[in-house]
Amino acid sequence: MAEESFQLYDTTLRDGTQQEGLVLTVEDKLAVARRLDALGVGFIEGGWPGAVPKDTEFFRRARGELDLKNAVLAAFGATRRPGIPVSVDAQVRALLAAETPVVTLVAKSHTGHVQHALRTTLAENLAMIGSTVRHLVHAGRRVFLDAEHYFDGYHVNREYALAVVRTAAEAGAETVVLCDTNGGSLPDEVRAVVADTIAMTGAPIGIHCHDDTGCAVANTMAAVDAGAVHAQGTAHGYGERCGNANLFTVMANLVLKRGREVVPLEKLRDLSRAGRAITELTGVRSNPAAPYTGLSAFTHKAGLHASALRVDPDLYQHTDPARVGNRMRTLVSDMGGRSSIELKARELGYDVAAGSEEVARAAARVKELENRGYSFESADASFVLLLREELAGGPATPPFEVDSWAVGVSRRRDGEVRTEASVRLRVDGESVTATGHGNGPVNALDTALHSALDPYFPALTGLELVDYQVRVLTGQVGSGAAARVLISYRDGERRWGTVGVDENTVAASWAALLDAVHYVLLDGPAEAHGSPTLAVAATG
Repeated sequence: MAEESFQLYDTTLRDGTQQEGLVLTVEDKLAVARRLDALGVGFIEGGWPGAVPKDTEFFRRARGELDLKNAVLAAFGATRRPGIPVSVDAQVRALLAAETPVVTLVAKSHTGHVQHALRTTLAENLAMIGSTVRHLVHAGRRVFLDAEHYFDGYHVNREYALAVVRTAAEAGAETVVLCDTNGGSLPDEVRAVVADTIAMTGAPIGIHCHDDTGCAVANTMAAVDAGAVHAQGTAHGYGERCGNANLFTVMANLVLKRGREVVPLEKLRDLSRAGRAITELTGVRSNPAAPYTGLSAFTHKAGLHASALRVDPDLYQHTDPARVGNRMRTLVSDMGGRSSIELKARELGYDVAAGSEEVARAAARVKELENRGYSFESADASFVLLLREELAGGPATPPFEVDSWAVGVSRRRDGEVRTEASVRLRVDGESVTATGHGNGPVNALDTALHSALDPYFPALTGLELVDYQVRVLTGQVGSGAAARVLISYRDGERRWGTVGVDENTVAASWAALLDAVHYVLLDGPAEAHGSPTLAVAATG
């Protein structure tokens, strides 16, 4: 069971959606809430009923559609307006109408904001806090109070900021959350202010941090170390400006680094998968270098690292990636040596002997090819083909032969630009010719290849090109410069990449396309040799 005395509070559905470019439908919000609940988060803030129509609809549907197993749903809103009786305030009534067990109120704790934003007196602001908290508690709600701009307000007028905390706690607020709303605080400041606030008020204190100094997670950890019993954050650190504290990082830090089992250990193992699922739902690409959950979080490239990792994986990893549902990856590049090749081969499921001649040859080829412009970091499939050649002592017999290929681009009188590709292949001695159209040469060649080969090789029908990147390699100016092409594919649930290099961009693309086909036909599914799902670095 999770540590019941600590409150882990997610505000992805409210504060996280303030991130630029992040827009969730009601259906999306329900799906994200289910993912967070399965992960073991204690509280999920669903939004601001009464103020945002979409959030009002979310809470209406949540009552019948959201069967939470671990989390408690919270509605967010403001205290009553100045001079308005709490019983008739429309916003407060909307909070009650949401029928959530928890209501989180936001209140001003900075004197400047009280006077200039709320345009009321300091005394009336305290009265607004006290009466609203008491009203909601009397109605049977658990109440959290977010003390907005607390750290800035504390430095401007410490006594008033403390009075806000006391007023909320004495009125019945279960937890008073200190908010670093502008995100400008540093860990030593946060630790000192939280400790002083607890000492002077005796109230249960929470923490809500933004990342404008890059310290949101560190500030959250400092607050917990100082005695905070409640931590807020968002999935992947979503939020306006620089974002909020990344709740995934906070969660893993508390469990693995502080021994605070804020979620059960078995649920922590689902952290990376939950993060990927939420990324799919939001449509916002996650940071591959994100702690714990990022694709690169346990990825190693340098030869020195690889050599040490071969002896003991813990030498260059602060924790076992399996504890958060991630895995160690080794990148193949000219920075690595035999150890990198050996680790990568084993990661892909190939049994190679330490210091073998085959590994030495593969390492030498990688260095030579990368010197010519190849990059295998994002091209696992191309590396697999290279490795197979060295393990087998030579190239495998190709499943088909290429006689020729061609691409033509034309512009019609009506302005439409058409791209057509043709390929002539030989399969089991039989000549096969096919054409394909597309929105560019690569798309047209890919279509032509499928048209020619899919009838003979059904395994290719699920092969889908999903990303394409080209980079000029030399310092030459103009069309004569060599190019590196990286292509990313999806084959069922797998995603992997190939690479091609040539002075002609289309020829480089053709080489990468052929590698993809050969990988599927020669190497087969990853499961055939026991390797995990191939994962490649993002290619733009």
